[in-house]
Amino acid sequence: MDDLVTTHWLAQHLADPDVVAVDSSAFLPTDGRDPAAEFLDAHITGARFLDISKVADTSHPAPHMLPSAADFGAAMTALGVGRDDRIIVYDNSHLRTAARGWFMFRHFGAERVAILDGGLQKWRAEGRPVEQGPAKPRTARFDAQERGGEVIDKAAILAGAPLPIVDARGAARFEGTDPDPRPNVAPGHIPGARNVPLSNLYRDDGTFRSDSELRAAFEQAGVNPGSAFIASCGSGVTANSLIFASRRLGGRGHLLYDGSWSEWGADPATPKATGKA
Repeated sequence: MDDLVTTHWLAQHLADPDVVAVDSSAFLPTDGRDPAAEFLDAHITGARFLDISKVADTSHPAPHMLPSAADFGAAMTALGVGRDDRIIVYDNSHLRTAARGWFMFRHFGAERVAILDGGLQKWRAEGRPVEQGPAKPRTARFDAQERGGEVIDKAAILAGAPLPIVDARGAARFEGTDPDPRPNVAPGHIPGARNVPLSNLYRDDGTFRSDSELRAAFEQAGVNPGSAFIASCGSGVTANSLIFASRRLGGRGHLLYDGSWSEWGADPATPKATGKA
């Protein structure tokens, strides 16, 4: 199984006993949308809902921070998602949050994880089956083990970032001309960071751009997509699309700055830059 699967592939394999679809949709606070309610209204048949806001370290002031391995494993076991399943993550969000779900599953030990190219948007546009209501019960076990060397924190970056930093936010937020959507978060970016906006990675229908287009998006920002970098964004979510897209181009060894700008920009002591990279 590739790490990017088509709607046609999922339709052919959805009934396989080891295939489980997971909706990891999430939105900005300003979007006024409720992903859990939207899941109840319509989801791919047999899918379960991974709430990345709740399956998180909620004691941390920054949103969406990764939970402990024990908490993630317990949450996935309760959802009916097994570590050895073929896990197909999708979303229905302009933030393309399936990549966050993909990263989380892999980070906690799952080996067979893929993103559904185009997500629920494309699935429904093709008239494929959806259902309403809560996820149907499914028995599974997820014995989570956290992979080391995949996440970096603010202190380590302040001590001297070991890799280039790439930011997935839109240009206006990166440059500081637009305010941050979260209160008490300053505008701008981490000094020295490069900007590869999320929108440069996806087509309008939610599918990933071609490899040549992805490569051009990185190279236009002065980033080698085949080399490791630190991925950042607003709150550690869209940064995962940078990691996924670079991985498609052969990149390995990336680090996720999980706190991202919601942590960095909220700290008066961190250095900040505005304008273009």
